[in-house]
Amino acid sequence: MAARIDKVVTSGTFSLDGGTWDVDNNVWIIGDDAQVIIIDPAHDVDAIEAAVGEREVMGILLTHGHDDHIRAALAAQDRFSAPVFLHPEDRMLWDAVFPDEGPDDVIEDGDTFEIAGVTLEALHTPGHSPGSVCFYAPELGTVFSGDTLFSGGPGATGRSYSDFDTIIESIRTRLLTLPAETVVNTGHGDSTSIGAEAPHLQEWIARGH
Repeated sequence: MAARIDKVVTSGTFSLDGGTWDVDNNVWIIGDDAQVIIIDPAHDVDAIEAAVGEREVMGILLTHGHDDHIRAALAAQDRFSAPVFLHPEDRMLWDAVFPDEGPDDVIEDGDTFEIAGVTLEALHTPGHSPGSVCFYAPELGTVFSGDTLFSGGPGATGRSYSDFDTIIESIRTRLLTLPAETVVNTGHGDSTSIGAEAPHLQEWIARGH
């Protein structure tokens, strides 16, 4: 059974620094007909469960700790009886949502997660948040970029715990070094590719956000 990628788009809100915005989030499900890993189970656990079906969830990986990406994480943990993983540098964002219960385990740079013959390698890419992580799956020719890189540029850095120069450095050294044909499956919006985004790095730097 070959590994495949399923995408579920869920809707909800994102709150930080006193503001709240409506958002659509991409939820990524990677696996085969038996087992899967979920990346960022946002907002709607019922919709995610419908896509998972009867498959066993082996883990729930969080690209970062913003509340739109994590608020449904404990509900997903309970629904799927699966452990939740988060980079420790985003623990303060997690604690703002879940002050009484932590994630099950941490993600560190270079950690690997195996599913359906595919390896997901964690790339620590701070900037959008201190603990932002992307997951590179070379066998699938894909990187799951969370909110670090989108079609058209870097993720937002105008809020608490974020930094533009840091996200640029993360993208330049950790993502744009991947093969040009690598598909970038993002946390919001359309997918893109490393080759499509790489030529625009200097434009983003000049733009400054």
